[in-house]
Amino acid sequence: MRHGKKINHLSRKKAHRSAMLANMACSLIEHKRINTTLAKAKALRKYVEPLITKSKDDTTHNRRVVFSYLNDKKASSTLFRDVAPKISDRPGGYTRIIKLNNRLGDNAEMAMIELVDFNELLTKDQAKKKKTRRRGGKKSTSNESSAPATATNEETETASVEEVITKTDDVDSTSEKVEAKETPAEETPAEETPATDEVKAEKREESSDENADDSAEDDKKKD
Repeated sequence: MRHGKKINHLSRKKAHRSAMLANMACSLIEHKRINTTLAKAKALRKYVEPLITKSKDDTTHNRRVVFSYLNDKKASSTLFRDVAPKISDRPGGYTRIIKLNNRLGDNAEMAMIELVDFNELLTKDQAKKKKTRRRGGKKSTSNESSAPATATNEETETASVEEVITKTDDVDSTSEKVEAKETPAEETPAEETPATDEVKAEKREESSDENADDSAEDDKKKD
């Protein structure tokens, strides 16, 4: 009797069953996903996942152990070269089983078994940042409503500051223009001062000459 023996024989002897699982494992490693019956997919998961765990540690012993189960050099090299680097951070659960429609004819349960890290659609979704949820839904809405209000207040403050800056710039520019207009009027007397000084010097010279002539005439009269 087979009490306590939970292994599924899949209606095959041991040699036939191991050869079938080895071929299915090679196909899974090569194509990354295969379609088969649900029972065979569950049996293949138990067969191939320990081999994938062995491929994490790339040693000669592990390569020989994997090759003894797969009996295919190409599949074993692909496992260590391509599959192992992608699943190095995963602690287990390397395969995923997805149920499909029943098979026509015998109505057998069908399933697709695939390697988790080679599903491009799901890996893209996981690459995106996950949004954190908060328990207080009302608080989140109030925070969201307050955030735009603060943003609008900041915008109004920045706009008022910009207006004040532009007004001060205009006042500075007008004051500079006024000073520029006033400076030529103030500079004109400074330019005229040398002429007035020359005139005064000439008058002084003339007065000194007249005094000299008067003194000479007085001396002549005395003589």
